[in-house]
Parts: sequence; structure tokens; C-alpha cells
Amino acid sequence: MAMAWGQGELFAEASKEEIKQTEFYLSKYKLMTLFMSDYENYQREMAQVAIDGEAARRIDQTDLHADKTANATILDEKQKWVYNQYRKFTSMISRAHWLIIDSEVKEAIDIRFIQGYSRKETILFMRRGVAHSTVDRRIDDGIESIANTLKVMGFFEEIRREF
Repeated sequence: MAMAWGQGELFAEASKEEIKQTEFYLSKYKLMTLFMSDYENYQREMAQVAIDGEAARRIDQTDLHADKTANATILDEKQKWVYNQYRKFTSMISRAHWLIIDSEVKEAIDIRFIQGYSRKETILFMRRGVAHSTVDRRIDDGIESIANTLKVMGFFEEIRREF
């Protein structure tokens, strides 16, 4: 039984749905960091391509007439919004990963999700006589640990509020 203070739990446990959401966001972690890096390095170029290219011609396929300048501005704002969401999510995930106590679990999560390797590659990197079922268990334990930490941080409430 978790100790409670007011409406919150001192040692919160993520629900099965929250654990599934955590695994989803972990699987997107590498993609989010790549997008953020690209956005930071090429923001001006991305904005120019939106103006010059076909991306801004029609945002919505039902548009009969497209205002490229306005649509380019909308695309630029959308990219900024996505960038800010990714920054918030990856920051919280990184902090939750850092807080994993078991070093072997932390390593499995790092290889699998933070570095973005496949399950098979993660097993090969962690081989050292470790069975694949052990690596799978470490990954599952890491996902659950991160989910529990994210719950305390308010990650899932933030997702519900944003979407």
C-alpha cells in the first residue's frame, strides 16, 4: 500500500496504460532527439524551404486556394510547437532514465531506447553471457521504473493536457 499525502501518492505506481504510453514515448525518443537537433541546426533553412517549396502550397487538401506565405507561417509555428513538446518530453524521460537505480537495467534502457538500437542489437551489446530473457526483463523493469517516475513528475497529466 502506497503512502498518501493529500490527493497524491508518495510512491506512485504507473497503471498498465501509463506503462504502455511510456514504452511508446521511449520508442520515439531517438526520433525526437534527432528532430530537435535538426531543428536547432537548420531552423532557418526549414522555414525557407516551407516558403519556397511545395510543403506550404496546401496544408489542407480541401483548400481551393492556398496562401503560401500564411501556410509557411503555420508550418513554422507547428514545427516550433513540436520542437517544444519534444524538448519537454525528452527532458522528463532523460531525468527518469537517470533515476533508475539498477545499473544493468539503466544500461539496457540506454542501449535500447536512448541510443535507439533494436531489441536484437541490445541483446548482442549486453551479451556477456546474459540470456535474452534477462535482457527483456531488464528492459521491462526499466520501462516500469521510468513510467513510475514519469507519473510522479506529472508527465501523463501533461500529455492529457496537451492532446
